[in-house]
Amino acid sequence: MPYAAISYRVKPGHEDEIADVFARFQRVDTPDFRGDGGEAAGRLLGTAVFVKDDVVVRFIHFEGDFSAIGKHMAAQQGVHTVEHELAPYLAEQRETDSAAGFAEYFRNATMRCVSQLSVETHPAGSRS
Repeated sequence: MPYAAISYRVKPGHEDEIADVFARFQRVDTPDFRGDGGEAAGRLLGTAVFVKDDVVVRFIHFEGDFSAIGKHMAAQQGVHTVEHELAPYLAEQRETDSAAGFAEYFRNATMRCVSQLSVETHPAGSRS
């Protein structure tokens, strides 16, 4: 059930333009991602993007090794298209053209997780 969140600052007043960019997002070629040695490292289960004023947060629901997701996303054309279209609205420009640059941005933008709760971890247990 792991979730992660990536945040970045944007110029306020452009929520509709940013929403439009993400509405056209080209999904990844496969939800399955690999580790450095080519072994299966996990799977993307879903994402959601939220924007409010000068903050964008992308939530990522995944299984497996989170550190391998940045590399997987860096290889996706849809990600590069979104990065290009978002550039005019970013409060701070970032270097995401290369796989290494994107992976660095991804690491630096990951928010600290302070809580993840689910029905599976509820003290009452799951009900059948």
